Amino acid sequence: MSKLTSSLPDKITPLASECLMAKMSPSALNLVADFFKVLSESSRLNIVCALRTGRKNVSQIIETTGLGQANVSKHLKILAGAGIVNRTQKGINVYYQISNPFVFELCDLVCNSLSIQIEQQNQRLQQLRVMQQAMDK
Repeated sequence: MSKLTSSLPDKITPLASECLMAKMSPSALNLVADFFKVLSESSRLNIVCALRTGRKNVSQIIETTGLGQANVSKHLKILAGAGIVNRTQKGINVYYQISNPFVFELCDLVCNSLSIQIEQQNQRLQQLRVMQQAMDK
């Protein structure tokens, strides 16, 4: 088992024979792909991250993310359409929150995996530098 795989939680690394996607219909796989497409935009990930601490209105999201109002509104509409966020109106304010916190687990899993990959690449680069320095002597 690789260092990357062994560092991931057991509940998220099922055996290959247990892969749920292998049992899904093409239309169901398209839904999964569409979900990942929604999360494939950095501004939307920034908004998701801003909502990690709880529900916020558009002004609070703008303040947290530094994104423009039109940009935030556009991405919130996409996130809501995908079911990643839900909105509730309270007086004149509309508040957004994450519909299912598993999205944070998913993002953490990806970030941790990438962090491990980057660290492994840095270690290999360091080894190459040491070898290069030894050859230059």
